[in-house]
Amino acid sequence: MKYMKSDLFKLSHFFRRRALCSRYVSTNIEKWQSVVGLEVHAQLNTESKLFSGAQNTFGGLVNNCVSLFDAAIPGTLPVLNRKCVELGIMTALALSCKINEVSTFDRKHYFYADLPSGYQITQQRAPLASDGVIDFQVYTPGIHKKPYKKSSKIKQIQLEQDSGKSLHDAELKRSLVDLNRAGAPLIELVFEPDLEDGEEAAALVKELVLVVQRIGACSGRMEEGALRVDANVSIRRPGAPLSTRTEIKNIGSVRGVAGAIRHEIERQRNILENGGRITNETRSWDAVNKVTIAMRDKEVVQDYRFMPEPNLPPLRVNLKTKEDSRDVISVPLIQERIPELPAETRRNLIEKSQLRPETAVQLVNEPLLLKHFQDLTLDKERDPIKVANLLINDLLTVLNKCKIDPEKCPVTKKQLVELVDLFLSKEINLEVCRNILNELVTSEIDKDKPIVDLVHQKGWALVTDTEIITQLCKEVLDNNPKLVKQYKDGKTKVFKALMGILAKNSRSKYDMSLVSKIMEDLLKK
Repeated sequence: MKYMKSDLFKLSHFFRRRALCSRYVSTNIEKWQSVVGLEVHAQLNTESKLFSGAQNTFGGLVNNCVSLFDAAIPGTLPVLNRKCVELGIMTALALSCKINEVSTFDRKHYFYADLPSGYQITQQRAPLASDGVIDFQVYTPGIHKKPYKKSSKIKQIQLEQDSGKSLHDAELKRSLVDLNRAGAPLIELVFEPDLEDGEEAAALVKELVLVVQRIGACSGRMEEGALRVDANVSIRRPGAPLSTRTEIKNIGSVRGVAGAIRHEIERQRNILENGGRITNETRSWDAVNKVTIAMRDKEVVQDYRFMPEPNLPPLRVNLKTKEDSRDVISVPLIQERIPELPAETRRNLIEKSQLRPETAVQLVNEPLLLKHFQDLTLDKERDPIKVANLLINDLLTVLNKCKIDPEKCPVTKKQLVELVDLFLSKEINLEVCRNILNELVTSEIDKDKPIVDLVHQKGWALVTDTEIITQLCKEVLDNNPKLVKQYKDGKTKVFKALMGILAKNSRSKYDMSLVSKIMEDLLKK
């Protein structure tokens, strides 16, 4: 096609402008640096509450787990739950924190309907632990090519009681209060503002969930409110001091953490690019519309009027010896009870099982898949790489497609053992393996029924007879003389096309490694 000089000039001008715009956008993004800090509240996994004997449970009848102290009846006094202290110390030790030999309780005053006493008992000024660090791997398939290491410093970990829950009835235009959660035991983990984006924050929260689940301190079920995240977000010029921040309250999922922070960074960037000013405010995350919504401004610092809790003595722990008593908790004894943590599990998977870092991250991120992997590779010498790939690339894919939480996977250990052994012994191929997994997840199959029966019932058994396979290969070669000629002329890439034709004709019922060898031998003749 011929171009006039004017056309060539227009094309040149267009591409030059596009390059300049691209350079401007790149520079525009680079001149801002996002800063993220988290505050996480984790509900401790105890039978009773922090300062009362009321049941600490989720989903009970409204106002059915409330003691006189939880309801702030005059004359009632707090009694500290020893188990809560032990779980708080164990969490702090797992996160490399310094345990304070003496910590104290404070009253944080504010008035709200779900806080009957008008104050919350916490440890603002002398917390249980401080100066910790959490190391984690940041890896999101589709965003990151490979995992990278990141760490965040922990300013302090403190024990505190939860408030109740306000229930708003829009139809009746009134609000009610459920005090079941009032007094529930929490640890608040305050992180330094040393994260850069939502993906890093989400990876930190995921790692924290894995840690508290591993040590049994918290269920980690964010959908039940057992772990809630507040994110402080700001953006600044590289090297400049921290700027005005906004706080996103009560984010209830790992995915929500990434989405909320990502949206807030973009919102603040757009405001500043258009000459606006960031307001110091509290916002909430609308998970449906994927936006943050203003709740209240924080231009004036709220005075919580912290004061020492007069009804609780200082909390003292034993840092040096393994002498445990009814009144003093031994920190070294708790240290001995800490199991293998997620970071060590990942390291073992990489070093001992020879898994890739991204595979190890994905396995550890799904505790049930990790358990299946350990069950399948410990009791028998099975190829750990093939087992891991089957669990992540195939089983997890089916579960995600069916929108089933991996923790609620219907496939049993017995079924997985039999399926993996059939696959590794080449009695079925990968395609059949995927079909069986889909059947196990989506259909109501008797869990005691052998997998091999399902294979024969569906006609999925793998053909390994060399005579049958040789005859099939000859038919494919006879029916595709052009591809055969191209292969013999040096275009070896057409071999994949021949294999594809055979796989389609055979409906993936043949041992393809054996097929490949026989096909190559026939082509060389």
